[in-house]
Order: sequence, then C-alpha cells, then structure tokens
Amino acid sequence: MINWTRVIQLRDEVGASEFGEVVQIFFDEVQEAIERLNNDTARRDLEQNLHFLKGSALSLGFDRFSRLCQDGERNAAAGNPAEVDLPAILTAYDESRRAFQAELTANLA
Repeated sequence: MINWTRVIQLRDEVGASEFGEVVQIFFDEVQEAIERLNNDTARRDLEQNLHFLKGSALSLGFDRFSRLCQDGERNAAAGNPAEVDLPAILTAYDESRRAFQAELTANLA
C-alpha cells in the first residue's frame, strides 16, 4: 500500500526538518482535489483531478491509491468517466492515509 522506500527518499530529499510540512501540504492538497471530485458531479474535470492525485500519491509513496487514480485517469481520457470507480479510489486514499500515519514513525526510524 505504501512504498516506504519512496517515503524515505522524499524525506532525505527535503530534509527531516521539512518533511512534516511536505506531508501536511500533501494531505491538504489531496483533500482539496477530493472536494473538487465530489463537487464535479458531471465529471468534466475528472481526468485532470485524477492526474493531479496520481502524481501527488506517487510523490509520497501511496502506491495503491496512485494506481487506482491512474486507471481512473485512463478511463476518463478514453471517454469513459462513468467507468471510474470513485468510491474505490477514495477508500484507497483513506486506507493509505491511515496506514501511512500509523506506520510512519516505525518506518522512518
């Protein structure tokens, strides 16, 4: 679910002192994108929002969430936005976030 090698790499890139801020920005920006998804009932911006979420997820090692966003992005780009399983994507994010928060200290030790 979480690619801890990527998380450690990011922490090393930004520095341990800045890592917490980067993580908080990630959570804030993802929450904003999720709100856009929830408000976009016509799914006009689905592809762009999923693209953003995919990239954000990759940067913080949320592998499963990223893969689901990528699959959804491809469906939206192919003109099949109704085939995007948004509830599954959002559930994957929630599960990934919980796992990340619960396991962060142990994996960065």
